[in-house]
Amino acid sequence: MAEARQRELWSRTASVMALIANTQRDPKKTRPFRPSDFDPFSAAKSAEPLSKFRGVGVGVLKTVFIDPLRNAAAPQEATS
Repeated sequence: MAEARQRELWSRTASVMALIANTQRDPKKTRPFRPSDFDPFSAAKSAEPLSKFRGVGVGVLKTVFIDPLRNAAAPQEATS
């Protein structure tokens, strides 16, 4: 419960810090800051999903999104 409170407080603080940093940055030289750039807890969260999907190719997207559509359309083409 104490950790959840710390996360919440850091989330708010990081949002304010990102807002202040974005008001002072040069848009031609740097990218916009995100609250996760300043939140120490978000770095631990974002590292896990990237390592989880490392090594998976883009072909997985075809398997997930395109192939089910083809399979659903195939019986309709056979009947017409």
